[in-house]
Amino acid sequence: MDDMQDVPLEQAQETIEHHAHEATESWVMGVALTAAILAALAAVTALYAEHFATEAMLEQIQASDTWSEFQANSIKEKILETKAGLLAILKQEPDPDDAAKGVEYRQRKLELKQKAEEKEGESTRHLRAHVPLSRGLTLFQVGIAIGAISVLTKRRALWFVSIALGFIGTGFLIWGLST
Repeated sequence: MDDMQDVPLEQAQETIEHHAHEATESWVMGVALTAAILAALAAVTALYAEHFATEAMLEQIQASDTWSEFQANSIKEKILETKAGLLAILKQEPDPDDAAKGVEYRQRKLELKQKAEEKEGESTRHLRAHVPLSRGLTLFQVGIAIGAISVLTKRRALWFVSIALGFIGTGFLIWGLST
């Protein structure tokens, strides 16, 4: 669903690993380890984000189907009411089955309304979980990229930025899974 889930970071990881093997600075190996951890967290986060987005979409489709059925029952109920009104004007007896059908349609509409609202609520809940997961995924990906930049520019401070982004991304992952 999200385009951010498809951002290729293999090149950044390969760059980090390549420089880690050749580097004389010990912290560069830490960057490689950090990138590997962030990549694993990004993969898990992407799976959960995609799951919740898919579930939200499916629940919304089911809610729409249920509302359509609700509308069909409303139309059937109105047709019976109109028929009863016309028969009254024509001073003819209504079909006794029509009254029972009208009650059935009204009762079914109440059930369908409740079901549709529940499905909409589930869809909203899944989307609420998806949003922080998408943000967490983005932070993991940016953390990996910043890690690669730290190795290429030999700026250790950027590695700490990468770690900080990883912690914030982990917070979003936990938030998304707890909603």
